[in-house]
Amino acid sequence: MDIRKIFEYALQREFEGKRFFEENALHLKHAAAIDAFKKLAGEEQKHIDYIQKQIALLNMGHSPDTELGETMENAGFFSARASSEMIEQTDSEAMVADLPILRMAHLIERDFAEFYQHAVREAEGEAKKVLEMLALWEHRHQSLFKHMHDTAYEGYARMPWGG
Repeated sequence: MDIRKIFEYALQREFEGKRFFEENALHLKHAAAIDAFKKLAGEEQKHIDYIQKQIALLNMGHSPDTELGETMENAGFFSARASSEMIEQTDSEAMVADLPILRMAHLIERDFAEFYQHAVREAEGEAKKVLEMLALWEHRHQSLFKHMHDTAYEGYARMPWGG
């Protein structure tokens, strides 16, 4: 397995994810969803920086390093709980217009998590730890968007016919 190729592919996917969140934050209707998308765009930038560091280390002949990721993790750089609580305090019916975008965000994050989980099975040493960390972060994002989507869908299901 060529870990550099995995990181390069992951880097492109993270750029795509960042672009998705930035562009769709402009089209969402619900303030909590907009806020979550803006925060996730920032998260994706941190993932990009983290992966770029790993590639730079490999280019210098070093092994991947989890130190930056551990620092980010300990700093609590993204609070899925806070975003989830913010969603729970809002009217889920207000997010109905955002259902398709929320679903797409969930699927994108699920794909990222699955990609990293698959790569973990192929990796070893520090590279494995780096990929495990990325998989964990993407799984958290996936859970947040699934919760947002399901909350909005529940609001939709309770709406009278005709909206």
